[in-house]
Amino acid sequence: MPRELMNFSGVHRICKLVVLLCFLHISVTLIFYVITFVLRPTILQKHQYSATGRRNSTARPYASATNVTSAATAAGRDDDGGSKGPLLAVSGGGGPQPTAAAAAGDDERVTLGKCPQTSPLLVGPLRIEFNTPVSLEHVTKENPDVRPGGRYTPKDCIALQKVAIIIPFRNRGEHLKFWLFYLHPILQRQQLDYGIYVINQGGTESFNRAKLLNVGYTEALKDHDYGCFVFSDVDLIPMDDRNTYACFDQPRHLSVSIDKFGFRLPYYQIFGGASSMSKEQFLKINGFSNNYWGWGGEDDDIYN
Repeated sequence: MPRELMNFSGVHRICKLVVLLCFLHISVTLIFYVITFVLRPTILQKHQYSATGRRNSTARPYASATNVTSAATAAGRDDDGGSKGPLLAVSGGGGPQPTAAAAAGDDERVTLGKCPQTSPLLVGPLRIEFNTPVSLEHVTKENPDVRPGGRYTPKDCIALQKVAIIIPFRNRGEHLKFWLFYLHPILQRQQLDYGIYVINQGGTESFNRAKLLNVGYTEALKDHDYGCFVFSDVDLIPMDDRNTYACFDQPRHLSVSIDKFGFRLPYYQIFGGASSMSKEQFLKINGFSNNYWGWGGEDDDIYN
């Protein structure tokens, strides 16, 4: 056999081996990518609870057709608790709670500890889009862990805060579906003990957002001993689940960066959209003023 042919055969075998190694490298890289990014929440959760022996579970949100919240609009505010136009997106201390216990066998019971200050389930930036319609049936099916009335309590730890989310509402049915679709998963990944209250104003008279928020505060406390209250317009959805819907040492504006405004404050004193206050802070300012009818004013009054 000619020497040139023998050399070519050897080179051919070497090339085949290199191609095979490249294929294996690409396969391993793809598998690593899937594990790292697609299964990230599950991996983080297992890591969080393996050291304490607690039962692992992935938070799965739920929505009820009643006593739940909404999301919706962007350009030009109207008197129905939102704004006219496409949906907006937002970038982004309750009292003591009883000790909880979960079954860990036939007779054994495990006492749960407090949830961490920063939830290990958070995933960061989110893709928010409104092109695909959402139904309440779909939201309910995808979120089996929230109890009727829009209430949710973490299973694997005791939430640091009990949060009531108050939504002033009128004629925003489609927006409500989107809010539920996005917010229930976010709130559960934040490991909050929360309830959602949609406060509807009937009739066609001027909208009074502030009065609806005061009603929501009062009605929520009839249900549970909430220590934190989040007041949100129907048209705001966080773009990052690290924007925690909880309370802090001072009242907090939760919608300081909105896509409609180019992710900048339209003016420095704004405190509308979405904000949080503890029960003590709300009582100290005596709630919202009931005197603002129609567009705006009540949020700037709170700032002052």
